[in-house]
Amino acid sequence: MGQWLSWIKSNEKELLTILDNLAKKAVETSEAIVVLFSDLSDTKQHQKIHRLETEADVLTRDIFSELNKTFITPLDREDMQRIASKIDDVIDFMDGIAARVYSYQITTPPPYCEKIAQELVKATKEVEYMISKLQRIKNPQDMIDHCRNTSDIEHVVDELYREAIKELFQTNDAIKIIKLKDIYETMETASDRCVDVADVIEDIVLKYT
Repeated sequence: MGQWLSWIKSNEKELLTILDNLAKKAVETSEAIVVLFSDLSDTKQHQKIHRLETEADVLTRDIFSELNKTFITPLDREDMQRIASKIDDVIDFMDGIAARVYSYQITTPPPYCEKIAQELVKATKEVEYMISKLQRIKNPQDMIDHCRNTSDIEHVVDELYREAIKELFQTNDAIKIIKLKDIYETMETASDRCVDVADVIEDIVLKYT
């Protein structure tokens, strides 16, 4: 019986470790997006971002696989699935940013993109911090504060997005408008998905404390 309980405990730790690694992968991807926009001539950066997205997919599948094998989970099974899926979404959209830059053959950093990318780094770091504290929530208010920080960052991204679109539509280049609008929207959506993660975590904090 003791050995069985020991297996359960180690499996719980494994789940949270994989989730933590997934959050770290989101930070790494957002930082790679900043590098991408700082030097669009570095074509290897697109490959790096796609590799990170592929690695994140593996971690997400690992979490779902472990959840299916684990009888007792550290948090509600559905909550862990939601967190993993939302973080994976964040990384998918960031990969989408790089893919669009490559496909549209963008050679000059579009206005606001690097600023928005820097905000995405802040948002993913908030997510990473919150995930790291899930194993033992000692300070619920601290967790709530970081959830709100993520929302504040999203508001900044929204403002940058609006300004970017406003300036974009002052041009007469229809093709450029279509390309850059798609990139801006993808970046804004990546920020929204970070808030989705924060919302799930806030629900968990309120549920368990």
